[in-house]
Amino acid sequence: MSTNNEKKQTEAKEKKQRSRLFDETGKRLLREIKPLRGWIGLCAFLCLILIGCAVAAPELLGDLVNRLYDWVKDPVPGLARSLLPGLGVLLGVYALQAVITYGNSYLLNNVVSRFFCAELRIRLSEKLRRLPVSYVDKTPAGDVIDRMMEDVGNMADSIYGIVEILISGFLQMAVIAVILFITDWRMAIPVVLLSPLSVLLSAKMATLGEKHWDKHFNLGGELTALAEEAYTNYPTTKAFNREARLQEKYDELSLRHQRNGIFGNFLSSIVQPVIIFLDALAYIAVAVLGGWLIVHKGLAIGTVVTVIFFARQLSAPLERIAFGLSFVQHVKSAAKRVFAMLDLPEEEDPAGTVEAPTEGRVVFEHVDFSYDPEKPLIRDLCMEVKPGQKVAIVGPTGAGKTTIVNLLMRFYDVQSGRVLIDGRDASELSRAENRRLFAMVLQDTWLFKGSVAENVAYGSPEVSREEIERVCDQAYCDHFIRRLPQGYDTVISEDSTAVSSGQKQLLTIARAMLANRPLLILDEATSNVDTRTELLIQKAMDRLMGGRTCFVIAHRLSTIVDADLILVLRDGTIVEQGTHRELLDRKGFYYELFQSQYAI
Repeated sequence: MSTNNEKKQTEAKEKKQRSRLFDETGKRLLREIKPLRGWIGLCAFLCLILIGCAVAAPELLGDLVNRLYDWVKDPVPGLARSLLPGLGVLLGVYALQAVITYGNSYLLNNVVSRFFCAELRIRLSEKLRRLPVSYVDKTPAGDVIDRMMEDVGNMADSIYGIVEILISGFLQMAVIAVILFITDWRMAIPVVLLSPLSVLLSAKMATLGEKHWDKHFNLGGELTALAEEAYTNYPTTKAFNREARLQEKYDELSLRHQRNGIFGNFLSSIVQPVIIFLDALAYIAVAVLGGWLIVHKGLAIGTVVTVIFFARQLSAPLERIAFGLSFVQHVKSAAKRVFAMLDLPEEEDPAGTVEAPTEGRVVFEHVDFSYDPEKPLIRDLCMEVKPGQKVAIVGPTGAGKTTIVNLLMRFYDVQSGRVLIDGRDASELSRAENRRLFAMVLQDTWLFKGSVAENVAYGSPEVSREEIERVCDQAYCDHFIRRLPQGYDTVISEDSTAVSSGQKQLLTIARAMLANRPLLILDEATSNVDTRTELLIQKAMDRLMGGRTCFVIAHRLSTIVDADLILVLRDGTIVEQGTHRELLDRKGFYYELFQSQYAI
């Protein structure tokens, strides 16, 4: 019951927030554009010139109509000479209005919006770099991409709408209203009375579409994530004949995305016709009242024409305001997703540095850790790894092997206990300094689009080509690299078919060797390698890892028979430790694992 009440309270709070045009999200949008106030000030100045043109044109036109009307009543020579200067000025005003309108739109869309968009994407990129690995683990890549591209793009478009609302629209309305009263207060009343009604109606209808835009953008992130996942796992999808099911899931999400977009657009678009209708009522009222005043009060026809033109001009800012108010809701929905990412808590990072030289002694002291507080994983883990030892960590799936790697690399921090490196608490080091101690080869190979040489030198960009070739030769990569079309300059990527999965693994191992770090982590490094290549890797590792501390995490026990120390994990706890022969002689849990793999 309490959960339902909390849900209702949350929904009521969100509804109340949406009922306000500039809630916290709207105010933050205004704060975000504050650094661009110089450019926006220039846009405001251009808007003032446009308003001046909009005010001057009806006045000039009204004066020309009065002269023409006077001539009809009393024809005298020189009509053309009398009208041409005014017509020339009027043409110049309209030409200036066109030029300023183009310049203002160009400035807003191509300067201000682009700067705003680029700055936001840079901030998101920097934010992603500072977020903990747990965020990346839990968030689909497609959703992050959608926030950085689609949502930021929509936010950048908001600059134009906000300036139009706060500067051009309202200011132009105020100026026109003042001039209408100066020209003839009687005809100004119906126009001015209908204008606030139009603005209030626009604001009210604009808020109705926000919930649909919220759902629309969230579903857009899910769609991008699904598309990214489907493309990444395309061979698996084809192999299991899941194309139809994937298409159904995509169609279902796409339909919901479309429906919310339709409702949002409908509620946004219906505002403009309503404004046009109210403006038409004002226009009719002015025309009827003006005709009556001409006949019964002797009002000049030019004055009526001037007021009618101003009444018609009032529709333009009203329509812009209506569009801007509805667009702000659209943008706020995108901004919520961007701000939610920018406001995520960052991982704390001390400024400690490593004291050289590093021996490579690693100690776990009573370490506890779990990804889910309700499901304990690592409990009271204690172990000591001496400098230069080759330590293997084995155990069944879910025992916590890869978690130890995450703790060593500080992808996650221990929840209690300590991890010591050469007697110093790893939590006192900055994450960058901590990770400079380790070279790492994961079970999932990762290669970026670039040459073979660039991929091998990914962690050591300053090395020479000779060093790259030397390490590749020691990692048994050189022979197949030279058979590629351009050798070390062949362009490959993660999904490249130019090299096999085993060869990709060898390239990542060469990358780790070239980094020449004092500690090495191999997480299932031979899981995608055939038996012959596995033996070559073992020889290369024995030769290159002398004097360095090495952690090998593997399911295939044949890869770690020569380890100096084997730690056997079960349910997050070390249940056995020793050499391969010692553990077999004990006939404990390790013996059972070995027998399950190799016994006939």
